[in-house]
Amino acid sequence: MMHKLSELLELRYRISSQLYLGIGAAVFLTVAASLVGWFSFDRVGDAQSRVNERSVPEIAAAFAVAQHSGELVAAATNLSATTAPDEVDRISDQIRGTYSLFAEQLSLLSERGGDAERFEQIRDDSNRLIANIGAVEDSMTEQFRLVDQSADLRLKLADLRFSLDHVIIPAIDDHLFYTRTGYLELGTPPAPPEEHLAANELAHLRYLSELQENATIAVQLLASASTVSEPALIEPMRERFESSAGHIKRNLYNLRDSPLHAELVPMFNRLEELGVGPRNGFDLRARELELYQRQQEHLANNHAIASSLIGAVDGLVSTAQARAQAATEASGQAIFTGRTLLLAITAVSVAGAVLIAWLFVGRVLLRRLAMLSDWMQRMAGGDLEARAEISGRDEVAHMAAALEVFRRHALEVQRLNLVEQLAEELQGKNDELEQALSDLNVAQGQIVMREKLAALGELTAGVAHEIRNPLNFVKNFSEVSEELLEEMKETIEESEDGALDEEQRELLDDIFGELSGNLERIQTHGDRANRIVHDMLMMSRESVSHQPTNINNLLDEHARLAYHSARATDSNFQLDLQYDFDPDMEEIEVNPQDVGRVFLNIVNNGCYATNEKRLKLSDSEPGGDYMPTLLLTTRRGEERIEVRIRDNGTGMPPEVIEKMFNPFFTTKPTDKGTGLGLSICNDIIRRHGGEILVESKPGEFTEMTIDLPLHPPMEDADHDADYDDDDDDDWEEAEVAAEEGETG
Repeated sequence: MMHKLSELLELRYRISSQLYLGIGAAVFLTVAASLVGWFSFDRVGDAQSRVNERSVPEIAAAFAVAQHSGELVAAATNLSATTAPDEVDRISDQIRGTYSLFAEQLSLLSERGGDAERFEQIRDDSNRLIANIGAVEDSMTEQFRLVDQSADLRLKLADLRFSLDHVIIPAIDDHLFYTRTGYLELGTPPAPPEEHLAANELAHLRYLSELQENATIAVQLLASASTVSEPALIEPMRERFESSAGHIKRNLYNLRDSPLHAELVPMFNRLEELGVGPRNGFDLRARELELYQRQQEHLANNHAIASSLIGAVDGLVSTAQARAQAATEASGQAIFTGRTLLLAITAVSVAGAVLIAWLFVGRVLLRRLAMLSDWMQRMAGGDLEARAEISGRDEVAHMAAALEVFRRHALEVQRLNLVEQLAEELQGKNDELEQALSDLNVAQGQIVMREKLAALGELTAGVAHEIRNPLNFVKNFSEVSEELLEEMKETIEESEDGALDEEQRELLDDIFGELSGNLERIQTHGDRANRIVHDMLMMSRESVSHQPTNINNLLDEHARLAYHSARATDSNFQLDLQYDFDPDMEEIEVNPQDVGRVFLNIVNNGCYATNEKRLKLSDSEPGGDYMPTLLLTTRRGEERIEVRIRDNGTGMPPEVIEKMFNPFFTTKPTDKGTGLGLSICNDIIRRHGGEILVESKPGEFTEMTIDLPLHPPMEDADHDADYDDDDDDDWEEAEVAAEEGETG
């Protein structure tokens, strides 16, 4: 019993007991403050509930009505600015969705009460606005239909004009030649002057000329009608067209005995139908101008309706804002009352806290804790001989005793700190080595990029040198053709009265044959130059993501580019490019720029190896029959494809094959290679989920096998998707120019 009593008396010295007493007093004050606060917050909650449940939803709905009304007002203008029918459908769907939301928010506001007359005006204006927008939508649909019909008419007119020129102009030239020379055909004797200069022949020529002139006027009138901007100008053009059509009919009647009559009548009937028939060009343009005027009227009406609607909606928003302001003021008043009561309770709590802090915390705890803290700081500063004498039987005294034990172990801790310091220095050295490795990787990446740019520059220079040969051929054959034309002219001038003897005809036949051959050679070498430029553009095109690619075409293009580059370096170099492509090789997902660089690099190496072997054999065995050959093979499997590139060059020993994919390893002279090409190729193929296999026999051949999956690995596709592809407009313009050169 005495022991229990002694323990209870001991508790009064403990800090925990004293803290419990202070906390109990604080809890009492807190409960009192909570009761007062609960009463105050209850009043604030009532006021806030009125704001949240009525004022805020009402003003939100009012602003939503204003927003949707603004979108409806702008809808007609957006519709009139569309350039395609699918845009009209898209904007129409947006308008219907906006109007549905507008009606929903307006109904919500009307259910909460308010000015019924204003709501009725808003509904009336919105319905008129929707009807007006529908009219604009219908007119835009009709406009696109008329645009399609007008485009079809222009195509028909261009085709008809080409057909008329193809028939009438040659007929005029032939008849004019006949009236002047008497020759109907070059191989027949000329007609006497009384025949080819007869009045009927001259009249026939005049009818053809007038027919061509009136046809040109009629076609130009139809073409000009599509650009007229004033409706009043259409009728005069229609009358001029009808006048030209009348002249055409009279000229056709005068040529009724001509063999051309049957061919020309259907053409001019089509021309007349395009000008005066159903859905003719003049009516189409008049309808387009009328439709444009109607759209302008709808837009003007839309502005008037919009002004009325926006005014009514603004009034609705102002009313909702006024109600929200009143509810907010009521809530503010309730908050002010609660704040006043809470401040009073807080003042009482602060006064009690000050008393507790002064009587207990300051006198019992802080002074002794300050002594303990000073001792700990001195120990932390290295003074392990310092000691603190703190009396008492509470937790602070127990902490002082524990700190003394800690001091005795401090010397051991110092030794451990030295070990830790050495470990940190070692970690610093490791960090420096990692930074050096990172810098080395960056430098290696820069060297790789410069290698890529240097390879592209070398290829560009080679193609520029190679393209000079076909251009020289074109120039030479053109000069020879010019001399042949001069010789043909002299032969014709030497003939008497235009008659040629047998020897002169044979000479002209020989000249014509040589001219035809020269033109064929010019065309062949021009196609060759155009193909070289096209291949260069295809190689230079940027492609920074996986896309469906025809491997056969990609391999063929880059093999020919590599051959052109090798030819530019050594004009005596010839290569027999052989193809064994799988016809079932469909498109697969690859990065065409990177895979093309692999093909280009490997074919370049093959060209170099075969050329080196050719040079060695020409020195040791002059006149030998060695022919550099490159065999390109593709095969498609169920899951993967194979691309084999085999050359009959110098080959490689096994020790070279083991190191050929290492960066900076090369067997070429320092001015012909850096040793990065095959390393880059290996990295590219590995990123595509493939591998490069090498088979070689020194002095005989080397075969590189590229194995690729039909579908790229997921991480590589994600990497390419994150790569920012900026389309290069300059390369696109160059490709367009190259394609125009091919069609030209």
